[in-house]
Amino acid sequence: MVEKLKSSYSIQWMQRLADIPQNEWDALAQPLKTPFLEWEWLNNLETSGSATPKTGWQPCHLTLWRSRQLIAMAPLYIKTHSYGEFVFDHQWADLAHRLGVCYYPKLLGMTPFTPAEGYRFLIAPNEDEAEITAMMLAEIDRFCQRNRLGGCHFLFVDPQWRSMVEEYGYSAWLHHSYIWTNQGFNGFEDYLKIFNSNQRRNIKRERKAVSKAGLYLKTLSGEEIPPALFPTIYRFYSSTCDQFYWGSKYLTRRFFEQLYPHYRDRVLLAAAYPDEKESDPVGLSFCIRKGDNLYGRYWGCLEDYDCLHFEACYYKPIEWAIAQNVQQFDPGAGGRHKKRRGFPATPNYSLHRFYDPRMNQILQSYIAEINEMEQQEIDAINQDLPFSKREISLPCEG
Repeated sequence: MVEKLKSSYSIQWMQRLADIPQNEWDALAQPLKTPFLEWEWLNNLETSGSATPKTGWQPCHLTLWRSRQLIAMAPLYIKTHSYGEFVFDHQWADLAHRLGVCYYPKLLGMTPFTPAEGYRFLIAPNEDEAEITAMMLAEIDRFCQRNRLGGCHFLFVDPQWRSMVEEYGYSAWLHHSYIWTNQGFNGFEDYLKIFNSNQRRNIKRERKAVSKAGLYLKTLSGEEIPPALFPTIYRFYSSTCDQFYWGSKYLTRRFFEQLYPHYRDRVLLAAAYPDEKESDPVGLSFCIRKGDNLYGRYWGCLEDYDCLHFEACYYKPIEWAIAQNVQQFDPGAGGRHKKRRGFPATPNYSLHRFYDPRMNQILQSYIAEINEMEQQEIDAINQDLPFSKREISLPCEG
């Protein structure tokens, strides 16, 4: 580990993304696969009142400068709880409590409320990535120890970046998401061929149930989306949170409204209308697209329509993804419904360092066993997928 910065570099910890030049941030973020490290998305989370000290997300972004040139950044947050992370570390917090160790506050690297793989430091391409990463990790250690933070955690990390950070003593914790992969499908009917006959009939029945209810589904992206639909997204998101996920309404109405001016090109909606007049939708799913990747985020409906959830959140986005040559679709958190509809369990990792020696020793002693148990669960899920005997490409451990 690099013990101190070279004299040509300086560090600044920033409490607002708005204080970091957008063009310099995006020059490093926009080439990445993930859309969720871009300045517009992260800044919106702060300015909308979604990720703020009041909600337990204190922005504390690390920036590295050479003279006045910004050459590396890391979006980071000081957390006083674990809500909105989707990596459930409550057992570690409980262990710390039993040991008499403070688990919170902690330093967290992720895009708030976004369980999508891709977190990493943003480093200018002409720099020595390994050297810059080492300097940033050393500064994070100093910051956490100086401020008595219990640990540093990077969630849903970029696979290539993970191997680099592990070299500096971070422990990798295996988890899984459910990811659809485009295997060269020519259309939705071609996609259906991967399923066994029973599940193929079931999917066709589910799609017909939506049309029998008199609903008309339409995908809208970018400029196709009327401005009035953006606050409507919040209405559906809020309804779902209130009905099924009490205490998980992390995003404000203002967050969705602020997507329209500068971020709508990334947005895809699957909207359900009661007729083809396309007046007001009765259901809607909200996705983000960047390049070859589609990410499902939120959904909601005003009434309980049979199978509308499956159509709006899975089938219609998959149909659109095939037509647009999208290669991967991450439909979001949870998996109860996803594995039966063509989403295999796919590994992802988080990285962890505790600053209490006892906590760190326990983590390093048991993490291999914990990961083996998780891998067994991934294997069991994927052995139970309703696919036909046709050879299907399944994810393996990263």
